[in-house]
Amino acid sequence: MMLPLTVSPPIAAALAEGRPVVALESTLLAHGLPWPHNRDTLQEMQAAVLEGGGEPAIVGISAGRLIIGLDNEQVEFFARNGREIVKVSRRDMAAVLARGHHGATTVAATMIAAARAGIRVFATGGIGGVHRDHDPRATNFDVSADLYELARTPVCVVSSGAKSILDLPRTLEMLESLGVPVVGYGTRSFPSFYSHDGDLPVRHSVETAEDAARLLLLQSEFGLGGMLLANPVPEKAAIPSAQVESWLKDALALAEQQSISGTAVTPFLLAQLHHRSSGRTLNANRALLVANARLAAEVAAALSKLDRPKSFPRAPSPD
Repeated sequence: MMLPLTVSPPIAAALAEGRPVVALESTLLAHGLPWPHNRDTLQEMQAAVLEGGGEPAIVGISAGRLIIGLDNEQVEFFARNGREIVKVSRRDMAAVLARGHHGATTVAATMIAAARAGIRVFATGGIGGVHRDHDPRATNFDVSADLYELARTPVCVVSSGAKSILDLPRTLEMLESLGVPVVGYGTRSFPSFYSHDGDLPVRHSVETAEDAARLLLLQSEFGLGGMLLANPVPEKAAIPSAQVESWLKDALALAEQQSISGTAVTPFLLAQLHHRSSGRTLNANRALLVANARLAAEVAAALSKLDRPKSFPRAPSPD
């Protein structure tokens, strides 16, 4: 059976020639940002990847085919018709492909597609995680598939931590339990998406893209799964975490008052943060997305220059 998978000619050529490629998700287009910020931000991300020496590969499902490298017409369609496009994680991929539908790939689904194509670096805004209403004793707890995908799929995800509407301490704990290395880029604190003043420590950090690439190569060579490279939001666009928490507390109270639950919670909270911040959260989101794309290109470029070992070193012979 032929897989419904298409790698666009520019991406296929870059991969064949060993040039750096950076995966980008289509959920940003369909569900992440409002029109026309979604299209404009993605174009800025593409430009940042190109400036960093990489080839941007937007991943999405179009008419029942998994596309690695959506073209301009497909990007415009995703950006303008988000409500008609299914949000696709690991559990949804086969069903959406089989039915011939359109699908916007989440972090988890984009990682799967990237790994299948041989792309080792992926830039996004913030990963999913453990929701704030998570209770280990409850039956309705909500944990993102992104965390499990990071544990098993050998792709480096460059993000500004996890979305600040989540339970960040528990998200970090879950990543640790799953064995996912969380590596701060120029920081020893876990970025809290919109904010630059987080106080959750990370065990490892690097200062250069070259150091990140060396770490990623070792992670890959030993078959240890994925890696999260945590890049703080640019300082000029950052919002103090106490201010974000204040807005979020009010938004959560309003969501409870209006009986908003399930998948409707996240978009409601993000819309509330946008309203209460007078657009500052949107500006921060755009800034961090572009910064993460630029860093991902630098890491991919550094990775492409590293020679992969031809064989495992031999142990010294006993005397």
